[in-house]
Amino acid sequence: MDQAEQLRNVIKLHNQNNQNNARVVTITSGKGGVGKSNLAVNLAVCLRKAGKRVIIFDADFGLANVEVMFGAIPQYNLSDFIYRGKSIREIITPGPMDIGFISGGSGIIGLNNLTKEQILYIVNSIDTLNELADFILIDTGAGISDQVLEFVMASPEVLLVSTPEPSSLTDAYSLLKALYCNPDFVEEETTIHIVTNRVNSRDEGQAIYEKVNSVVSKFLHGSLNYLGMIPQDAALERAVRQQKTVTMSDPNAKSAKAISCLTDHLLNGTQQKAPVRWGIAQMFSSFLSNRK
Repeated sequence: MDQAEQLRNVIKLHNQNNQNNARVVTITSGKGGVGKSNLAVNLAVCLRKAGKRVIIFDADFGLANVEVMFGAIPQYNLSDFIYRGKSIREIITPGPMDIGFISGGSGIIGLNNLTKEQILYIVNSIDTLNELADFILIDTGAGISDQVLEFVMASPEVLLVSTPEPSSLTDAYSLLKALYCNPDFVEEETTIHIVTNRVNSRDEGQAIYEKVNSVVSKFLHGSLNYLGMIPQDAALERAVRQQKTVTMSDPNAKSAKAISCLTDHLLNGTQQKAPVRWGIAQMFSSFLSNRK
């Protein structure tokens, strides 16, 4: 049994005794500029309106999309937790509506060199987030980097964002292909939701999903779930320019209502493949183990 498998078994045993895990959702895309981070913050707002406690982990390292949209500057980031002795609670920055967010900073750099004991310490500390949140949203970088794939493979639930542009659809499929062809990916433990953004109609959004799902079924022997669509909307574009969340600044906008509908589907209309006990601790254990 290698170290990665040992770590996963330790955390699985830990999670079997913890039935209060937050629901972990990783939000990703095959390319940048498709509205991934915007969906993350607006989804967080809608979840808060539904009475859920939410923490966003900004794993788009090197960028600061979440903090820009929230208008908040974090005092600490993941690096301060891993290397400088700050607690997991100390690195959570409060955002609007009591949404917490954690800035990744450069915290992932150098994780390959952590010992088993250090990894277990990180995982056990991160488990504290289960006491603070009902949902943990992980906003990854865009594209098909090893780092993005590791987050997606480790997550029990994934939102893959695409637009109708051919390049966006091609890149989304490329990410899925890289995922399904990775020997460490276990499809039975991961629910992948498709969200179609900037579409002209519900029919267009549904058609995009069916096209992608058909190709995935035929060539990768997998299946995807359709969470819903977000329409092209001037109100959303205006909110982005003003560094605001449309679900707060203009809740009656078409895009805001669509994101609210996505939230309802996520809360009430989707089935997770992974067991509920698969929480943030096991997710991070799997992520860190994949880097060994």
